[in-house]
Parts: sequence; C-alpha cells; structure tokens
Amino acid sequence: MKPSLLATFAKHFEMPDLRIMPDEAFSLARLRIEILSGLTVALALVPEAVAFAFVAGVHPLVGLYAAFLVGLITALLGGRPGMISGATGALAVVMVALVAEHGVEYLFATVVLMGILQLIAGAMHWGKFIRLVPHPVMLGFVNGLAIVIFLAQLTQFKVPGSMENTGHGMSGGEWLSGGPLAMMLGLVALTMAVIWVMPRITRLIPAPLAGIAVVAGVVIATGLDVPRVGDLASIKGGLPAFHVPAVPLNWETFEIILPYAVILAAIGLIESLLTLNLVGEMTGRRGGASQECLAQGTANVVTGFFGGMGGCAMIGQSMINVKSGGRTRIAGVAAALFLLLFILVASPLIEQIPLAALVGVMFMVVIGTFAWHSLKILARVPLNDAFVTLLVTVVTVAYDLAIAVVVGVIVSALSYAWNNARRIHADIYEQENGTKVYRVQGPLFFGSSDGFAELFDVENDPEEVVVDFADSRVVDQSALQAIEAVAGKYEAAGKRLQLRHLSRDCHRLLAKAGHLIVDSDDDPDYALAVDYQVRTGILGGH
Repeated sequence: MKPSLLATFAKHFEMPDLRIMPDEAFSLARLRIEILSGLTVALALVPEAVAFAFVAGVHPLVGLYAAFLVGLITALLGGRPGMISGATGALAVVMVALVAEHGVEYLFATVVLMGILQLIAGAMHWGKFIRLVPHPVMLGFVNGLAIVIFLAQLTQFKVPGSMENTGHGMSGGEWLSGGPLAMMLGLVALTMAVIWVMPRITRLIPAPLAGIAVVAGVVIATGLDVPRVGDLASIKGGLPAFHVPAVPLNWETFEIILPYAVILAAIGLIESLLTLNLVGEMTGRRGGASQECLAQGTANVVTGFFGGMGGCAMIGQSMINVKSGGRTRIAGVAAALFLLLFILVASPLIEQIPLAALVGVMFMVVIGTFAWHSLKILARVPLNDAFVTLLVTVVTVAYDLAIAVVVGVIVSALSYAWNNARRIHADIYEQENGTKVYRVQGPLFFGSSDGFAELFDVENDPEEVVVDFADSRVVDQSALQAIEAVAGKYEAAGKRLQLRHLSRDCHRLLAKAGHLIVDSDDDPDYALAVDYQVRTGILGGH
C-alpha cells in the first residue's frame, strides 16, 4: 500500500540532516564564520529583493518579506545546507503580467498554489529528474547565469532619480558619466580588491563582508555623493502579518492563477535543484532533491499567506555564502534574521551602504561563478556538447533559466538519440547448413527502427534466417513494431525466420512474431520500457 502524501511529507522532514548544525561540527569559530557569512548575504539580499519587487510591480517590502520568509524556511528545511533562497528575477518577470492585470492579491494566491504544486512534486520524488540534466547543460546554465548576474548590476550605473518605476520594472534612466561614473567604478574596483586581498591577510572576516565594510566606511566617513541602497527605496517596515489573499474562492480565480502557478513552480524548482547540484559540487554533498522541493513548497505557501512574492534558490547569494565559509543551516538562518533586523530597526544604517560595494561583491560572484575552464574545453569536447553549452548560455541570457534548461535537455536528448540511431548495424554470416545469421549490433529504438529494417535483404535471403539480438537491446514499442514488420516480410515471402536472445519482455509483447522466438538459457533479462504501459492498458494491440 502506497504511503499517503502527508506521510511522505512527514518522512522527509524527519531526516537527521535537519539539525541546524551537527554536534561534531559545532565550535565558536565555526559559529562566527556562519553568522558573518549570513550578514554578508543579508546585505547583498537587500538591493536584489527591492529590485525584483520593482520588476514584478509590487511594493519593495513584498520582495523583502519574501526574501526573509523563503530564506528562513528553506534554510531550516532545505536539502542542502549553505543554499540561500529568496525573491528572484526569474520568478519576478513571470509575475509582471499577473500583477498588472489582476493585482497583488492574486499574486499572493498564486504563490500559495505554487507552493502546493512544489509540495506535490517533492512528495512524488520528482526532484530526482534533475539527474537528467547533462553536464553541458549545467555548464551553459552556470555561464549564462553569471552573465545575467553581471548584466543585472549594470542598472546600478544609472542615475537613481532618472529611472522610472512603470509597474513593470525599472525602465529608462540616464547612465552615470564623468566624475560620478569614475567614482562608482573606483569604489567597485576597491571592493573587488579588498575581497581579493582579504583572504591573503586573514580569514577571520568573510572577504565580501570586509569589502562592503571598507567601502561603506570610506563613503560614510568622507560623505561622498554616490548612489546608496536608500536611493532604490526605503526598506523600513514591520513584521510580516498573516493575511489570507483577498480573492474570490471560485473556479474563475483558479483558472486565472493556475497557469502562473505552474510556470512559477517549475521555474522555482528547476533553479533551486540546479543550485542544489552546484552547491553540492562545491561542498561535497549529494542528494536532498526531494527534500528541497518540499522546503521550497512550504516556504512559498507560508510566504503567500504573509504578503510575500514567493521565491526560490538564489545562485548569486548561495555563491557568496559558500565562498564566505557558510556550510551549515546557521548561515541561511542568520541571513534571514539579519534581513528582518534591517527591515525593523536598522534601515537608516543599511540605506547608507553604497551600491558600488554590493556591485563589487556581485562582480566577484560573477568571476567565481563563470566556468572559465569551459572556454578551454569547448574545442576538445564533441561538437554536440559544445553546441549545447553555448545554446544554454545564450538562451539563459536572452530568455530565462527554465527555458534554457528545457531546451538544453531536449537538444541533448535528440543528439543522443541521433548518435545511437546511427550505431545500428549487423554482422552478417552464413552457417554451414546455409542459414543466414544477422547478429544485430546497437540499441533498437524509435530512432534506429528504420535503419534496422534496412539491414535485411528479404528477397535474396535463403529459406532459413536467424536474427540474433545478443549484442542489441530492444528499448521501446517502435522497436517491437520494427521486429514485427521484418517478421511479417519474411513470412509473406514464405521464408522461415528465427529470433534469438530477446528478453522475456519481448516474448510477452510480440504478438505476430512471438512464435518465431527461440528460447535460450542466456536470454537477456532487462526490462522493456513499454512493458508497464502495455500491462496497464496504456498501449493496445499487444
């Protein structure tokens, strides 16, 4: 009997890894690193959350509340300690049309439904399908995201007062020039230099935090007139309050929010699971995909009821956390709590931080995130893999992450199918008794079924013909149909055909040619892909 959805949910959240920090890993030094790393992440989250709120056309606090709630819940329950989640641009661009046409209350309802869909995905263990993402797609995803992060920082080089909030994001605006531009670039360079030098001096303070502190200190002490966090928007606010979305509870509302919820849930899970893999490679951890789906779902359901715009994993902030030394759940929890502290009491101080310092931190994240080695190996890897890497990079920049990953996986799958389709051939020889043997080589599936049929010379073959599948594998229904078609041709020609070394699945599923199979003790025992479909009545005729 299958466990219920609630039982599956409970099982995941009883995992031992949910401890904020394992006892054996606890020390004051580790605690200090985690808290300082969380502070660094929180400082970088503020302008990001505000900017993404503008993109979605909602109040900045809606983005900040999402960053706090999603960040806190996923830090406690997520599948990979060290990951940071919050409001993201990938989700914000999808929300624009919904908010513009129906209002922010429909957005909150959509976020709740989005979270429910993600909970279902986690309970059904759909997170494991992230394993189907090939390495070239991962390389393209990382490179594309690094470019997106870089391009996102360029808006900070515009005069804040000249940008217009149209409800569809910040548009227009005059670029900084002359002295202000030189000052901005100088402070960005200073931040990057501090981050580069700091680890060579001491590791007591995370390098990104040191960069922010040094540049902020210089700007505040000298009174330099440069863009600051407060120029984007005020981040002052209170505690997020429980709020049931004020939308009609009817089928019409469901029809409005469902398409958006499905898209948001898919994008959120794809970005979160790819971030999970990336952070896992850096920290040496594996697994946790289904748990991450459940955590993201829980976070978004809660966020929707507390006036947040929802969110998912954030690659840039996750890289800041990992590179600052954050390895446990404490860093993520600390980042969320610091962000709430900024909103409640520290907004006047945080609003004085120069944007140049945060841009410098993100530029260092870009340098660290981009897979530079991929530029060297593009000329050495197969042409198909190089093409997929470049394609995913371009689509990520031009459209969004979810589309890029789907396109990359589809192109990789088609490339794989094409390569395997070309591998089908047969070793042909005659036995002493005059029987002609076709020893099939390569997988037999939809892509190679036509090539399989072309192997045989029915008209000129002798009366006795053997098709040996010892070095082949029958994969799907198209392969079965191809075998049936070949058997039918020999039968129509009045010739005797024998099929050898087919799996037991094929024995059961071949209708017309089943009586031609010769049983052997060394018949293969693999499962056929269509076996489940046939047994459950999805496919007919066999």
